[in-house]
Amino acid sequence: MSTRANSVPHPTLVKVDPFVPADEQKGLHNRWHPDIPAIATVKPGEVFKIECVDWTGAQIGNNDNSDDIKNVDLTKIHNLSGPIAVEGAEPGDCLVVDILDVTPFEQMPWGYTGIFELENGGGLFAREFNSRACKAIWDFKGIYATSRHIPGVRFAGVSHPGLIGTAPSAELLATWNAREGALIAEHPNAVPPVAFAPEPVGAYVGQDLDDATRDKIAREGARTVPGREHGGNCDIKNLSRGSRCYFPVFVKGANLSVGDLHFSQGDGELSFCGAIEMAGIITFSTSIIKGGIEKFALKQPIFLPSPIDPLYSNKLIFEGISVDYHGDGKQYNMDATVAYKQAALNAIAYLQKLGFTREQAYLLLSAAPVESHVGAVVDSPNACVTLALPVGIFDFDILPKEDGLTKHDLGQCAIRSDGVL
Repeated sequence: MSTRANSVPHPTLVKVDPFVPADEQKGLHNRWHPDIPAIATVKPGEVFKIECVDWTGAQIGNNDNSDDIKNVDLTKIHNLSGPIAVEGAEPGDCLVVDILDVTPFEQMPWGYTGIFELENGGGLFAREFNSRACKAIWDFKGIYATSRHIPGVRFAGVSHPGLIGTAPSAELLATWNAREGALIAEHPNAVPPVAFAPEPVGAYVGQDLDDATRDKIAREGARTVPGREHGGNCDIKNLSRGSRCYFPVFVKGANLSVGDLHFSQGDGELSFCGAIEMAGIITFSTSIIKGGIEKFALKQPIFLPSPIDPLYSNKLIFEGISVDYHGDGKQYNMDATVAYKQAALNAIAYLQKLGFTREQAYLLLSAAPVESHVGAVVDSPNACVTLALPVGIFDFDILPKEDGLTKHDLGQCAIRSDGVL
């Protein structure tokens, strides 16, 4: 019988303190730029660990008001660990990343979900709800999450990185900034903004760099808010333990970065800070496919999702179409976003009949293992999108009954100390 008594633990290449602000720690950065040097290099096949702060960098606390959500500094997000170079990776290759594990820190067995202010972050229903800051704190017990701010639910998490990607080349970075800058110019006064331009204020690279390089990164670096060709902030909840990712390589070494870990998330992450955000540890192994961009016509990453998924077979499904019947009744042509919003609003209205407040329902649909699918995009004028709510996550029966739904006293999520909703 073989043993591993003498085996060496897998190295942790980035170590962080989840309670310390991100801009006081080494090995982190919050912009995408090819001039950010790799902090470590691994060989293909090597297993390694990366520690990550939460996406805000310890700006949110485990408490019972949402003032920290209201006042969060969005110039300082997302805080990524890395970059990690992979020996032998060259532009044009495909970097294969196996996600071996994702766990919260033992000393921080909690996370949060937030609704951000209309003027500071927004969310899917920022304008419809005139959003004001709210949050729910979730406690972790093994694979399960519960919240004192959204009682009556308990569900298994599908922990995953919300943000993971390779570094852009200088040419790709310039393309991003040009096209997003043009969009901002078309909508200069949009609230929330349609995109986030490079912003030197809040830019951070936790390495010893010369002033010229640091200033260049701050001036040109792409914000980490959206996903792009390299991966980035795509918030794909099925990239959990056992997943495999295929990333295009744009710079020597690939320079992989990761952050924004989630304990759980619903499809769509509605409320902007809609997952159960956490600090934690992610374990990787990598390999390289030479010439993979050409071999696979790789314009963006492709993924093999985890074979591990919570088994919630019984779901209550809400449908939405391309008509804003929760608003002005306008007919849209094949607009799947409008259809998704209607499905979500239908679910929120239903949950309110059960006793959840609108804010609790919004947060729950963002954080729980909710599934959304595009039903059809061929039957003009209405796209059809569905939102499936797992019945088994609730402590009580939520199914339609002839006598209607039983309304429960479920309190309220954490709100601002001034009481504004």
